Amino acid sequence: MKPTIKYLLAAATLLSLSACGKFPGSPREITVTAAIGPQTKVETTGNQSAFEAGDQIAVYAWTNSKTTIPASPMVNGVVNTFDGDKWTPAAPMRWADEASIHYFLGLWPVQTVTVFKAHPYTLDPADQAASDLLVATNLEGLLSSESSVELVFDHMMAKLKVNLAFKNQWETAPTVASVTATAKKTATVDLLAKAVTATGDAVKVDLAKTDNASWAGLQVPQEGMKTVTVTIDGQAFVYTHGESIPLASGKVTTLNLLLGRDTIELASDISIADWTSQGDDLNGKIFKPTE
Repeated sequence: MKPTIKYLLAAATLLSLSACGKFPGSPREITVTAAIGPQTKVETTGNQSAFEAGDQIAVYAWTNSKTTIPASPMVNGVVNTFDGDKWTPAAPMRWADEASIHYFLGLWPVQTVTVFKAHPYTLDPADQAASDLLVATNLEGLLSSESSVELVFDHMMAKLKVNLAFKNQWETAPTVASVTATAKKTATVDLLAKAVTATGDAVKVDLAKTDNASWAGLQVPQEGMKTVTVTIDGQAFVYTHGESIPLASGKVTTLNLLLGRDTIELASDISIADWTSQGDDLNGKIFKPTE
């Protein structure tokens, strides 16, 4: 009887360890915390802080080199979902071992990545939320003794905001049909370096309407964007700046334009600022420059 009891106790112990996923010496599970830096992905309602319940990020983890992600990283784009308090992975994420140094990458929104140093990007002006690429890296080199992995996300795209004013030549403010920027809307993104390289030819990129006199939208960071077109009653008012209008990752560029019956001109200096957590609602997400 004693051997039988011994074997039963051993079996019960193994079942208990299996249920907890903690066999002696097995790798610990990785947990993450996620936040957004000075440039904030903000909410449409409620708390204006950062991520909200239901948001998802993709997490990657690897060892050996912080500058090169292997073809099959040990954590390969595992989707983590936020419940308002903590992030829960769709599949277990485990440290490789206790001795190896680990590196981490996070992406929002969730997407498939095959080339980490030249990830293709295309701006969809009709879907500002899906186009807002956020990237987090933790390349300090962490060991499994860490309680959790901190991921701080930054915006990869720029934002252009155009404010319109009308000379008193207009009896009443005219109805603006559209505002477009002549710019490149495709790019490759080095996710580890958080660097964006604009590609392709410049095309007309629609801005989203906040109200008749305020228009805004995401832009690919780039040099050489000089032209904004305002269309009123079929007439195109074309403003061309003397040099590139700055468009930088995580920055908001504001252009104030003054329109006459047949003229368009810059009303004040172009301003550049960081994203903050309140401002103009663009198709479900809010962006605003620091005042």
